[in-house]
Amino acid sequence: MAHFGWPSAFYVPAVAALVWSFLWWYLVADTPQEHKTISEAERAYILGAIGDKVTKSKAMPPFKSIATSLPFLAMTVLHFGSCWGLYFILTAGPMFVKNVLGFDIKAAGVLSAFPYLARAIFSVLFGAIADFIMGKKIWSTTFIRKFFCLFSHIIPGTLLLFLVSAGCNWPISIGLLTMSMGCNGAATLTNLQNHQDLAPNYAGTLYGIANSVGSIAGFVSPMITGYFTDKGHTFENWGPIFNCGAAAYIGAAVFFIVFGTGNIQKWNYRNQPPPPATGLAAWAPWGKAATPPSPTKK
Repeated sequence: MAHFGWPSAFYVPAVAALVWSFLWWYLVADTPQEHKTISEAERAYILGAIGDKVTKSKAMPPFKSIATSLPFLAMTVLHFGSCWGLYFILTAGPMFVKNVLGFDIKAAGVLSAFPYLARAIFSVLFGAIADFIMGKKIWSTTFIRKFFCLFSHIIPGTLLLFLVSAGCNWPISIGLLTMSMGCNGAATLTNLQNHQDLAPNYAGTLYGIANSVGSIAGFVSPMITGYFTDKGHTFENWGPIFNCGAAAYIGAAVFFIVFGTGNIQKWNYRNQPPPPATGLAAWAPWGKAATPPSPTKK
């Protein structure tokens, strides 16, 4: 924007979205069997990982069961907390860097990009760590989802609390914002993955509902920012804003740790046996798998 003006803020994302859409159209398929470019070894690996948890038949999502599912509610709350931090730094981050830390719009744009760069890098690192842990089959899926809430939600919220005490020391403030969003990259193992755990057959529906709820943070968070900064952009005015973000992160994590699970819910199944329990799932109270309904005789 500093070089090309405000229209570039619309043109650049639009072009990037179009390029992404063409790549998506060419590279993505509904099933591994229909994909045109993957190797046979990769296709076999994906099909083996999916197993028998996903059916090919189309069925109406069990909305009543979804609406009354406490594990799904816990996942939705966890997703909302993550979205709060995501939208907060997206909308208020540049404003904070410019008006409180005193940078011009060009520098504010660069510095505000650091948290998202960190998130992209950390998400890959956390994913590799989780794959290693799950490959060892020591921890249950539920335990992994809850444990990594420490990184995706609790640590980011705690860093926002530290930010309240950082004052106008810009290296510390930028570092805390960057690490907060970077640690949230572990969301790829918690709220961004849990819908697939609960019901692979309806994962798209679950994520769509959760993301709709999470999007509420996209307009509530800026409203709160505007309310507290209405009389000026002092660090004292920004303190309650960071406290709200910390509360959203940590509160959502606590709710999920208490009520969430990584087990497949019984309403996912269509005449299928449950997957066998492994590792901690064989004995841990939080790791017991749900029992699916008995097959229907025809």
